[in-house]
Amino acid sequence: MPHDARMGRTDTTIIAGIDEAGYGPLLGPLVVSAAAIEVPNAALDQCLWTFLHGSVTQKISTRDKRLAIADSKRLYQRQEGLERLERGVLGALHAWQALPDCLGDYVGAIAPEAAWALGAHPWYQDLSMQIPSACDAGGLRIAGVRLRNDLEAAGGRVAGMWSEILPEEKYNRMVKGTDNKAVVLLGLTLRLVQRMADAFPNRDIVIHVDKQGARDHYARDLLRSFDGRQLRVIEEGADCSAYELTGRAGTWRISFRKGGEDKSLVTALASMISKYTREMLMGCFNRWWNERVPTLTPTAGYYTDGMRFLNDVSPHLARLGVRRDQLVRER
Repeated sequence: MPHDARMGRTDTTIIAGIDEAGYGPLLGPLVVSAAAIEVPNAALDQCLWTFLHGSVTQKISTRDKRLAIADSKRLYQRQEGLERLERGVLGALHAWQALPDCLGDYVGAIAPEAAWALGAHPWYQDLSMQIPSACDAGGLRIAGVRLRNDLEAAGGRVAGMWSEILPEEKYNRMVKGTDNKAVVLLGLTLRLVQRMADAFPNRDIVIHVDKQGARDHYARDLLRSFDGRQLRVIEEGADCSAYELTGRAGTWRISFRKGGEDKSLVTALASMISKYTREMLMGCFNRWWNERVPTLTPTAGYYTDGMRFLNDVSPHLARLGVRRDQLVRER
């Protein structure tokens, strides 16, 4: 990310959210994403949906021209299509930087290191699909500029959007190495924390993470990952585990909260980025397979339908030169 003079400011704070999509499926990638907004310190205790009410909404309405930012499960149902999810993600992206023209450029913007791992799978090699794919580009840009102006008027900005994309083969390799997919998920989450720390040196950062399963204790992993910082446990419990990490380069406050997408705008946006990215890649997946096995019904990759899909394609794997560890996530 290019240098910004505001990186040295002390009257604003970076507020970020992290969430995942694709932790449980049999097929397709695991995506973990982060979204960050810079806001004046006076707004830290405000609800961001209220703070930005002129440009964003938590409600879902076809009449409302604001960007809908909410839990991705509320915005996206496969039978209804990607329009609402895409409009929110790409509108926020447009408030941050220029809108990309195709899926490959979008992936390059949020996950530049993912290209090699994705390219190991034939179904992710062609990312030339034009975006937006489901919503009106003109209206999307207007909504994105509205969000940018809303933030700038208050002295803030959309500060960044990032993803860690783990396609099937790399997922299997990492899970095999740790013998625990929860460890892999936390590792990707902490990598996103480091990417934000690198993007905003010497800044205070508040990070809201959607809680990862039934886990309540994260202190040891935080200390191991950021050993140059001092850690203070604020609370650890079933609903929320919160920590403060201090160092010479700013203070980080990290919380893991149950149902975080409904409590934090930035966590909701992170969930949308993860879901949109995964669904777009699953679109590439299904197109590739359907071109080679035309009778196939597309899949979202979750276990029951994923098993159906796997049974349908198994007779064709040898002919197509596809290894099982490229296609099937083993856990």
